[in-house]
Amino acid sequence: MIQIRYILSEYINQAMAQAVYDKLDDGTFAGRIPSCKGVVSFGATLRECEDELRSTLEDWILVGLKLGHLLPVIGSINLNKEPSCEPVDAV
Repeated sequence: MIQIRYILSEYINQAMAQAVYDKLDDGTFAGRIPSCKGVVSFGATLRECEDELRSTLEDWILVGLKLGHLLPVIGSINLNKEPSCEPVDAV
């Protein structure tokens, strides 16, 4: 069986695997991904914080790609490469 891999999904999963969470004094949580500067989140529960962190990461990637920012290479996935197109005949 052929396994289909989606590069953006894989990038997000590998970035989320690097997430660091802290329980704050008020019992809420803060999360961040150290290799993705500015990607932080807060939540009342760890799950809420994780969900918010994933959403923030997705937005951060999309804005970075649109504005041409250099994104970190995560798990050997480099989103900074110029996309290449296959000819329609190849499909």
